[in-house]
Amino acid sequence: MKANGLLKNNKLTEKIFLTIVGNLIYAAGNNVCITPLHLYSGGFTGVTQLIRIFLLQVLHLQENGFSYTGIIYFCINAPFFIIAYKVMGKKFLATTVVSIVMSSAFLSLIPIPVVPIIEDPMLASIIGGLGSGIGAGMVLRAGSSQGGQDLLGVCLAKTHPDFKVGTIGIIISICIYTICLVVYDVQTVLYSMIFAVVTGLAIDKVHIQNIKLEALIITKNEGIAAAIMEELRRGVTYWEGTGAYTKQDANILVTVISKYEEPLLKEIVGRVDPNAFVVITDNARVIGNFEKRFTE
Repeated sequence: MKANGLLKNNKLTEKIFLTIVGNLIYAAGNNVCITPLHLYSGGFTGVTQLIRIFLLQVLHLQENGFSYTGIIYFCINAPFFIIAYKVMGKKFLATTVVSIVMSSAFLSLIPIPVVPIIEDPMLASIIGGLGSGIGAGMVLRAGSSQGGQDLLGVCLAKTHPDFKVGTIGIIISICIYTICLVVYDVQTVLYSMIFAVVTGLAIDKVHIQNIKLEALIITKNEGIAAAIMEELRRGVTYWEGTGAYTKQDANILVTVISKYEEPLLKEIVGRVDPNAFVVITDNARVIGNFEKRFTE
């Protein structure tokens, strides 16, 4: 129990770190790299950028060292908190609100350079995309969300198992880049799309919650299956086997878990039977009932 409590404390510390640093990196990738060159992000961040440009260039409002980006971003996310509460529950809503507040604060406080630090649009798109993608992936990995299309996507994926989280982002991005094509030019759209693609690839590399693992566990102990079902809340299938070399009987367990649940599975096996033999296979494809989880 003590080891389990220590593991939970370490996970909480990791989640806090990932949420803070992830939002900081995400905001820096947008504010420092792409916004000075008038390139646009996808999703709700892109909507925020368009509204900000409208306020500055059409209504002629002044920022005076404080960007409107974060305030706008928070305001357009706020109406969706009710949906998150009803679909995902209090815990997800609480972590998401905290994350959105952080993201909004960083987007407002990190200064947007008047003169671009990275003048080459291609380089800015790649570096900004890496920063934004890594940051967003860290937040998702912490079991939270930055709101916007991710918030809607997660809720829809929860209610519709075949729905892809990125679908909403793609739809919103198409609308944003269509507006950019009318207002600006083809180059702006193309570089913005490069930024969006790099961001998406980086998110996929960092975000591990929806990667499924198949675990094959060979043990002589009866307690591992019960511990997995109780602590991980995952189903377990087992059968009796015999070692070809030792001729000794053993239990063979099979379960499927999410990537982020792997450390707890290892902790359970090590605690219940340190001599167990475990084989873990990445990217398992599952057909049937597998519960999607977005928080720990």
